[in-house]
Amino acid sequence: MTDEDLHWQPASTAPALGDDEIHLWRIDTGERHGQALETARAGLETAHLARLARIRDPAQHARAVRAQAGLRRVLGHYLGEPPRLVKGDNGKPYLDTRQAALAFNLTTSGELALLGVRRGSGPLAELGVDCEWIRPRARLAAVARRMFDPATCAAVLAHPEEARLVPFCRAWTALEADAKCDGRGLMRPRAAASPLPRIAHCRPAPGYIAALASPTLPPRARWRALALVDA
Repeated sequence: MTDEDLHWQPASTAPALGDDEIHLWRIDTGERHGQALETARAGLETAHLARLARIRDPAQHARAVRAQAGLRRVLGHYLGEPPRLVKGDNGKPYLDTRQAALAFNLTTSGELALLGVRRGSGPLAELGVDCEWIRPRARLAAVARRMFDPATCAAVLAHPEEARLVPFCRAWTALEADAKCDGRGLMRPRAAASPLPRIAHCRPAPGYIAALASPTLPPRARWRALALVDA
């Protein structure tokens, strides 16, 4: 076990969330281990299901339904009521301000979704989460040169070609989590008033790597790793 591995505890409801904690929820979205699809659909509103219906690939559609149902189920446990989600200027989802002050962010990759939740609101409580299934990538070096800053690109490409995949995925998840933290997206510059986040990595499951970003990221000892299961 490395310092990036976490002990995942099965949970069907949300435990108490301290002011200086982050709860990470692992949600299985595949057919074999994920929630029954009809049960997941039942947890979503008609309008949301209509948006998800635009995903034409059946497997991708099913994974998206399970991820969104898991998100709403977990947030509902913390809130004590169904979450009401609104979107920020760049499309990042937030809770309606009339509900409890919780920051959250969801990411999906392969058959896994990862949800981070913490207390607070505003720029210093912002949270970005990204997860990548580590699998072969086409044109890895070209993507690194285009998307990473010079120092990060050089560090990735310093590895032999056959050993670049994991460093690339670590760098990519850090980049995505940073961009998701303030909601600006990958192709927009950071706003002058946006605080720089701290970034840390973890391994949510074998074959995956994830990154968390927040200006006030709690130390790893204050993270709690929870695997969502049916009651």
